[in-house]
Amino acid sequence: MVSGNIGLIHLLVSIVAMITGIVILMTKKGTKKHKQIGYIYVTSMLLVNFTAFMIYRLFGGFGIFHFFAIVSFLTLLAGMYPIIRRKGENYIFKHFNYMYWSVVGLYCAFCAEVLTRIPIYLHIKTSWKLFSTLTGLSIFIVMVIATVIFKKYKFKWQIEFEK
Repeated sequence: MVSGNIGLIHLLVSIVAMITGIVILMTKKGTKKHKQIGYIYVTSMLLVNFTAFMIYRLFGGFGIFHFFAIVSFLTLLAGMYPIIRRKGENYIFKHFNYMYWSVVGLYCAFCAEVLTRIPIYLHIKTSWKLFSTLTGLSIFIVMVIATVIFKKYKFKWQIEFEK
């Protein structure tokens, strides 16, 4: 269920962002390939955020996903600022930190989108309470997993990016 051409563009650039985002996190940093894929990620995320503000089917106006699109945009800017500026203590780790959470936020949105659609496909009557619960639960689960991973590897990553 895609809401018109804007919804289709939103879906397609979201898929590109999810693929490039996970590739960036899992491959060697600082290489030419990393930078090229990174630019694709940033461009696709800008398009994801931009198109999000053209979709009002769910709430008929500004809604929770528009709020998260703003958070996503700010996280993306915060991730790009240190690497563009290239100054300050641990600027590479700051870039990584914000970009990590940018990708995590994208996966939170993906899981919320999937979980909130399951009742529709199962022909279960949906309510605001069910929608809110599924959205909150999906975001919580993804954030807990991402936080555990981040805390486990943070020290290693900080040392790696100081070089």
